[in-house]
Amino acid sequence: MLLTSKPSNDPAITTKHQSLAKYLRLFMPSGKSFSTLALLAAIMASPLYAQAALPAAIQAALGRADLTAADISIVITPVGDKNASRLPAPIQIVNSSEITNSDKHSDDHINKQNTPVYQSPLLTIEKQTIQKHEQQLHAYTDDPYTYQSLKNTPSILPDDTSTSANNGSSNEGSDVATNSAPTNATPTKNTSIKISFSPLINHQADIPRTPASTMKLVPSFIALDTLGADFVWHTRVYHSGIIIGDRLYGDLIIQGSGDPKMTHERLQQLLYRVQAAGIRHIDGDIIIDSAVFNHVSKDPAAFDNAPLRPYNASPDGFLVNFSTIGIKSYPLDNGQASLDYTPKLADYQLPTTINTRTASCGQARYSLAPQWQSEQLALNNNLPDSCGEHVFYVAYPDAKDFAARVIAAKWQALGNTLSGKVISQETPYQTAKNSKSTQGLAALSMSPLPLVSYPSLTLTQQIYDINHFSNNVMTEQVALSIGAYNQSAMVNSTTKASSVEAVDNKTMSKQTSSLYQFGKPAATDYPAALQTINQWWESHLNTPPPYLTNGSGLCRDCTITAANLSELLTYAYSHPSFDAYVNSLGVAGVSGTIAAHGERLPESDAIGRAWIKTGTLNNVTSMAGYVKGLSGQDYVVVGLINTEQALNATTARPVLDVVLDWTAQQ
Repeated sequence: MLLTSKPSNDPAITTKHQSLAKYLRLFMPSGKSFSTLALLAAIMASPLYAQAALPAAIQAALGRADLTAADISIVITPVGDKNASRLPAPIQIVNSSEITNSDKHSDDHINKQNTPVYQSPLLTIEKQTIQKHEQQLHAYTDDPYTYQSLKNTPSILPDDTSTSANNGSSNEGSDVATNSAPTNATPTKNTSIKISFSPLINHQADIPRTPASTMKLVPSFIALDTLGADFVWHTRVYHSGIIIGDRLYGDLIIQGSGDPKMTHERLQQLLYRVQAAGIRHIDGDIIIDSAVFNHVSKDPAAFDNAPLRPYNASPDGFLVNFSTIGIKSYPLDNGQASLDYTPKLADYQLPTTINTRTASCGQARYSLAPQWQSEQLALNNNLPDSCGEHVFYVAYPDAKDFAARVIAAKWQALGNTLSGKVISQETPYQTAKNSKSTQGLAALSMSPLPLVSYPSLTLTQQIYDINHFSNNVMTEQVALSIGAYNQSAMVNSTTKASSVEAVDNKTMSKQTSSLYQFGKPAATDYPAALQTINQWWESHLNTPPPYLTNGSGLCRDCTITAANLSELLTYAYSHPSFDAYVNSLGVAGVSGTIAAHGERLPESDAIGRAWIKTGTLNNVTSMAGYVKGLSGQDYVVVGLINTEQALNATTARPVLDVVLDWTAQQ
């Protein structure tokens, strides 16, 4: 694609070209002139980024950050028809004194280039409301994004926006059947991608870069396309043995589905349904079958030596509460604070009080210095007295042990009894049962139908948490599910090729009198899931696939290009599930991980007009998403910065803020 920007006047680039010309003249015969054509050829052979200048505002932002044009990749491309935008309505941010005049501001607003603004419906929200919301979150918890994911907090956005799909609390525990297949047929390659625009900026688009959390845009959209926006995970509960009265003589088997958001409240509902089905006492074990995901546990300290941070939690076939415990402090009058834990852990000691000290409240690792020991949680620091009533989030190192302890505690809290243990394993129950001697009533075959089939929140509701709050472990669950459930759909299809039919017959031949093995997803692991994602990319898009080692972007060896993200976002813009996708993104200056954009650049025209996923690691700052220009035109925007000069986002993030602002002015 042709570049639309003007030739560079950057002094550094001019100097580089002059030096190149001087160098080439050394090899010219004496008395010969260096032709204009030869000089042009030499310049054409120099790096591509030297062929076109970035807009002055972006160049100035790079200079302020002590970065160069070589550190950044940018693609900004118009999409859609300005008279038929698919983006949500813009959000107008006003100060308290402006509320009464907000309609006038809407009519009279012009951009920085004095170009009339395309008129579209506006939602109005007070700036003070956004600031207060953010301040309260950061004052109350050391991890606001985990807090919002777990607590299903109301959105800061007005209720009448389409983002009210957030978390879907009204569907909590619903038994309404949902269609787990895509509601629209998947388009074949190139049939729905009609790129009729040249990029406004196409700068170093094909250079692979570390994406950080902008990588989440890949599995979250592919899941929407392959599984469908209404897809749900079903956690099923079976039993062996026999039920007499309210007592089960046998084992209770929980078949994990890979549900990304089995919060402790939802787990309690699952167990309550078991109780409501007639089981109060179990003479046997509770077995958790998490075999849907195979060998996906990781060392939580491997990435950045911060194993207690929830963003480092491992995925699991039966993930509970992100393997994370909330520690809530309540100040007392005697130099101490009381502590409460959510969820509770069975057979594990958790301190109920802690001494306080004079200090600033910070993250759990500084304020509490927690350490998971074999039988108890040790808190190695006194709590800063400035924390007051505060919630800390600490990840447990073993997802399976965590799930087992939470189930045991909640089963007991419901007034029920268990004679055996809660055992979490990656082996299907029937396989494990055959490997041990089982006697008495427990030796009877498994129940033919599930006692309980508990649906998850929909995929639409779950990707809101993934992209809005940048939830790593939920992303991993979804990425792995693409491999598990996409393969399952292939197996169960009656219209597939004969090789697939053979696989289906093989599955059916293993079926016993129980439905435990029937209709379950194919067990998957990272290589298989990532291969499925790679195959989707190759069959739907034109750019070479990105290199993924996981789905969340919490990696140093995974790479993606700005062209990759731009093509994916452009493809998504015309997709039937686009509303679910765009509404999962943060709104610049308003919500999500891009909420602080308005604080960094208060006069930005992108505030309330950009739907963005950000990414941040040491030496990596990125963003990608959509912007509604003041002209009414929609844009796909991607910016990736990788540089040793910017150790953290405070240095490089303002550059991307300017990129958003510049795009919104178009």
